[in-house]
Amino acid sequence: MPIDAAKAVAAEPRSTEITWDHKDVQLYHLGLGAGTPATDPAELRYTLESRLHVLPSFATVAGGGMGIVDGLSAPGVDVDLMSVLHGAQSLTLHRPLPTGGRAVSTSRVAAVHDKGKAAVLVLRSETADADGPLWTSDAQIFVRGEGGWGGDRGPSDRLAPPDRAPDRTVERHVREEQALLYRLSGDWNPLHADPEFAALAGFDRPVLHGLCTYGMTLKAVVDTLLDGDVTRVRAYRTRFAGVVFPGETLRVRMWTVEGGTQATVTAAERDDAPVLADTFVEHA
Repeated sequence: MPIDAAKAVAAEPRSTEITWDHKDVQLYHLGLGAGTPATDPAELRYTLESRLHVLPSFATVAGGGMGIVDGLSAPGVDVDLMSVLHGAQSLTLHRPLPTGGRAVSTSRVAAVHDKGKAAVLVLRSETADADGPLWTSDAQIFVRGEGGWGGDRGPSDRLAPPDRAPDRTVERHVREEQALLYRLSGDWNPLHADPEFAALAGFDRPVLHGLCTYGMTLKAVVDTLLDGDVTRVRAYRTRFAGVVFPGETLRVRMWTVEGGTQATVTAAERDDAPVLADTFVEHA
């Protein structure tokens, strides 16, 4: 078995110094579709350095955003990248993110779960600067064909939407070039840019990054329900349920519940095909 669960979990954490500045933050926001309309004061908080705040999901790309790839090269892990799927992502904020900084990100394999036909790697990164912890993130990575060794199946959290109409529903259009812009924040996977590579993966055209949809959804919640105040976000988690293509429209349904906001995200052009599920934004 290419994954040695005990060895992977027992391996020493890896630490990497990361840096970012306001240009990285602005580029990330633009990759999520920020800046429309360009002179809207609410959008200028994402695009103009003199008013800039940082959407917390920027943590997934800070310093280049390739921690997942590093995790897949950890001791005890030897997998074919073509069999890898990003299954879920969670983020806990310890304080608001600065517009620029220098920090140390420490990553490890926190758990390996046996789902039968697949293994799930939980890759955890904890990031801190000179003033203390900034954020903790978990990426759940499905590795097809690597399960079945009799290990712990792990949690199976499902978050059913409330049995009532959404409190708010918004739509966010994905621009045709958006994946090309988003990848400049660090995810150079050709699946999101090269039609020939996308065809090899079974798609008729390149798909949008899942973490771009992740960021777009958080921005929609912040702008719609949190008065545009990014500092109110405490934690954010989701499960990737499907793909979205550039040129489509995301439909984000939101329910205000105790402790935060639940959401479901679908691709409107494909009869509300699911894109994100089990989504929860914990906030003040």
